[in-house]
Amino acid sequence: MNLHQFAETHEVSNQPPSLDGANLWRIDLPLQQWTGHFKGDWAHKRIDAYGALAGGPLMAAGFLANQNKPVFSSHDRYGHRIDLVEFHPAYHELMRTAIEHGLPSLPWTDPQPGAHVARAAMTYMHTQAEAGSGCPLTMTFASVPALKLQPDLAERWLPKVLATTYDARNVGMAHKGGVTLGMAMTEKQGGTDVRANTTRAYPVGAGGPGQAYELVGHKWFCSAPMCDAFLTLAQTEKGLSCFLLPRHRPDDTRNEFYIQRLKNKLGNCSNASSEVEFRGALAWMIGEEGRGVPTIIEMVAMTRFDCMVGSSALMRQALTQAAHHCAYRQVGGKRLADQPLMQNVLADLALESEAALALSMRMGLALDCPGDEQQAHFARLVTAVGKYWICKRAPAMINEAAECMGGAGYVEDSILPRLYREAPVNSTWEGSGNVQCLDVLRALSKEPGVLDALFAELGDGHGDRRLAAHIQQLKADLKDSTDIQYRARQLTEDIALGLQAKLLLEGGNATVSDAFIESRLSGSGRVYGGLPRGLDVEALVLRSTPAWP
Repeated sequence: MNLHQFAETHEVSNQPPSLDGANLWRIDLPLQQWTGHFKGDWAHKRIDAYGALAGGPLMAAGFLANQNKPVFSSHDRYGHRIDLVEFHPAYHELMRTAIEHGLPSLPWTDPQPGAHVARAAMTYMHTQAEAGSGCPLTMTFASVPALKLQPDLAERWLPKVLATTYDARNVGMAHKGGVTLGMAMTEKQGGTDVRANTTRAYPVGAGGPGQAYELVGHKWFCSAPMCDAFLTLAQTEKGLSCFLLPRHRPDDTRNEFYIQRLKNKLGNCSNASSEVEFRGALAWMIGEEGRGVPTIIEMVAMTRFDCMVGSSALMRQALTQAAHHCAYRQVGGKRLADQPLMQNVLADLALESEAALALSMRMGLALDCPGDEQQAHFARLVTAVGKYWICKRAPAMINEAAECMGGAGYVEDSILPRLYREAPVNSTWEGSGNVQCLDVLRALSKEPGVLDALFAELGDGHGDRRLAAHIQQLKADLKDSTDIQYRARQLTEDIALGLQAKLLLEGGNATVSDAFIESRLSGSGRVYGGLPRGLDVEALVLRSTPAWP
């Protein structure tokens, strides 16, 4: 008997086809519709081209960049201090592709209606492929408003910050066609309370805005340390001030900027987050002395926007994987996607994903309207509301999506474990949940026009009695100042849900808006998959299932 014929014990069956190479734009109907809804359709071809890259070579590069973490070298083999972080080539491919396609620069170099929306759409797809590289990309993008507060520095730096050239060499800014920027604010004794920072700044000559200082101190978190310069905070005689600190001095010598170690993080593994010391590091003051927090907030507002976009992207990729798996996987001779309870879960995940996307894109539209007071007030509030709510929803949503895939969603061959580990960073970075909720209260109570802008945006419920009742209750709850800080999370959640419901109604898909309002504003469902009866869950699932291949 020839036993070799029995050596193959099984054949591969009941597995979904690979999504490798899918164009992330073309398989995402909600992204297409919301980008167009908020005036980003003029960039359709540009976004489509990036969708092909994100789902193809960048997706592959994302796996490599996370499997090969950055490595810190403090000294060279001769004993010279070098402070270099070395990255896998895949990381550089991700950075180069994003910068060459304008992800950090598009709204600043081509300001027009929908520019922030178009850039957000590309960032949304890039983050699905690989989120860690988004950190320096976001900080480079977000540095522009802060740099503009100091025109002399902006004149020197902005042309290279906005260039579509990526140069990873460890050389001074003068020798590069393009640069990236990072941030170093957090200190170990203060954390979010940056006013407790102890780093000191000493004027080299005449002090004041635009002037040179030497900084001495320690930063507990600096991301990403191979950027060409960093926005940082330090104390002067007049208080906490903002500075631009380059990695090289004007004479091309390395600045007194020393990396102590890389942080060993839960996720965000392709990106190097570090602990650094300034030992007389040369830096230039940005903005008014003693007004460092308001100055750097110009940058933080934009990074919080990208936290919204980034968490929405992680949720979308998790949904894509789960919906695709369930569209092909059979249990008991029937596709998972056709089974009622799985339809309930997938539809619920789809609602969460689309609502997050809609609010993020609406935020992009607000940023595309400079000089519009209503939009400015809206953006001021929603950077905190959206940062809190979308980032808070992502980890549980991604966990549920992984569960839809069973063991296939738990192993590292899948992207789901990476998405799950990545999700908490956006809710922690740039202010944790409590910080955001207290900022919501601050904006509503202390900044004239913000409260009015919120209710002008919400309107009267747009013909939906459930939303109208939610808005009336929200008004009453905000008028009641009793233990309002204690209730800050609930209030922020109610604002977020009201805005998302209103946007989905405006989007014109009654199946989506009715399901969201019925499930989110009625208080039903404490876990995903608890949608009420009577909803068209099949249509909701189909809307977010990739048509692939």
